[in-house]
This record gives sequence, C-alpha cells and structure tokens, in this order.
Amino acid sequence: MDGLIFGLHAVKSALNYCSSDIDDQQEKEQKNVSIVFVDRSRKDNRVNAIIKLAKKKSIQVSLVQRKKLDEMVQGNHQGVVAQGNVPEVKSEQFLDELLDSLEQDPFLLILDGVQDPHNLGACLRTADAAGVHAIIVPKDRSVSLTPTVRKVACGADQNVPLIQVTNLARTIKLLKTYQIWVIGTAGETESTLYQSQLKGSLALVMGTEGKGMRRLTRENCDALVKIPMLGSVESLNVSVATGICLFEAVRQRKESC
Repeated sequence: MDGLIFGLHAVKSALNYCSSDIDDQQEKEQKNVSIVFVDRSRKDNRVNAIIKLAKKKSIQVSLVQRKKLDEMVQGNHQGVVAQGNVPEVKSEQFLDELLDSLEQDPFLLILDGVQDPHNLGACLRTADAAGVHAIIVPKDRSVSLTPTVRKVACGADQNVPLIQVTNLARTIKLLKTYQIWVIGTAGETESTLYQSQLKGSLALVMGTEGKGMRRLTRENCDALVKIPMLGSVESLNVSVATGICLFEAVRQRKESC
C-alpha cells in the first residue's frame, strides 16, 4: 500500500495534523490519514489513546490481526498502521516559490546522498525542531519519503518540505543568486563549526558518513567547516552531525536577534 505510516509516535503525529472539522469533500479526500489499522490484541493505554484520537478526528479505525499489520509494513509498527496521503516531494519550482515568499532569512538544509531512511527521518525531525524552511536532496542516490522515513520523522515530514533536485551543484548556484551563504561540512578542513558565521541567509550542506560531499557539491560551497572531534572516532552519523550543525546555527541566529 502507498501512503503508510506506522509506529505509535508517527501515527499520533499524523493524526494531530488532521482537522476534526473538514467540510469540503476535496479536503476530506486529501487529508493525510484516512484509516488507522490497529492490532486487535492490544488493549494498552498507548494504543487506546491512538484509537480515541482517531475517532475524535472522525477517522475510521479498523481492528485487525497482527499478521495483517506485519504484511503491510516492514519494521516495528507497534500495533498501529495508518493509511493516507504521503506529503508531496517538492520540485525545483517549489524552491523558487519558497525563496520568493519568505519574509525572513532562509534557513535550508542540503543532504548530499543520504540513502538510509532512518537518517533522513532523523534529519527531518531535527530540521523541524531547528526551524529549517526546507530540506534539499538530489534525485539520484537519495532516499525519498518512505514509510520508514515517516516513522522516524514523527510528523516532521508534514511540516518540513523535502525538495528533490536534478542537479545539486546547479541548485547551490541558484541559492547564491538569492544571497544565501552555503556552508559545507568536511572533516579535513581547518575551520571549525564554532568559528564560522551561521547567521543570516544560510544553507548547510551535509554529506554521507565516511564519503562526505561529492566533488561538485564541495566545490560550489562558499566555505567548509568541521565539527571538532576530540576522541578516537573519525566521523559521526549524518543525522547526529546535522543536529550539531543546525543547533549551532540556531544558537548564533538567536543571539543576533
């Protein structure tokens, strides 16, 4: 099935985005959850809270055998699976429209080649918490909005647009026409994250763990920074590194307010 969300936190977050009073038929068809499937053997408070919330939002609840849920999704569904509309992956045209409409300094995250759905989901969740306006990824060699991504994102996929672009280097050049400062992360550079200027219009570029950014992506960055590593570990998981970088930017940007 398409448009599946699973796991207690992810389903609860998706339900919270649903309006309980939708009159327009088209809006009803497009709401992000249309039905919640629940393991009929589970009677605990957490699952009961999901059922109560779904009914409050006028969303159908179907009690099924656990085997059916196992067949629907791969992963730990925790006894609940919701079906609805997957947030639309945005295009390059949307990026132009977003940048033209923003009334504050753009704050963007670029992920160059993140293929693990758990990493993308975690990056979406962190980006939402940090107030990022959009995440940009290349169409090639990058994961999209899979059910696993949505489970890990815990609803952040509803709030942070994911923009897929054909040519990442070209997109970075476009960002520069909007006077957006593009900072990439690279372990071998001398400048550290905490020495860099992360205020104003900003796009942070994160590469994959181990390989880092691709050559053309790297060459089109305005500056490169690294997270200082004091122990024996040479690199961090991309979602962990993303959290460190985004919230250093948040700290600096709040100080400038």
